[in-house]
Amino acid sequence: MVRTPLTPWERQRGERLGALLRQARGNRSMVEVAARAGLSAETLRKIETGRAPTPAFFTVTALASALGLSLDTLADACVEDLPAADEPMTA
Repeated sequence: MVRTPLTPWERQRGERLGALLRQARGNRSMVEVAARAGLSAETLRKIETGRAPTPAFFTVTALASALGLSLDTLADACVEDLPAADEPMTA
């Protein structure tokens, strides 16, 4: 199965998700948060750095729970100030 390349909008949204998770993690170690969410530290690292910009829904919910974040808040923050997905992005 060939995966469709991500759009710039999807990449930017993934970068925001990673930055928000990193900020919410604060002083806690990556290993601690990943273990609490039932993930590997490498998976969390990839999400935080934007190398995995479209993590699975249950991965995001596990991280949100481990970090005490609301999914609504997290979702809203990831797309705040981004143009709609069907609008052209400017550099």
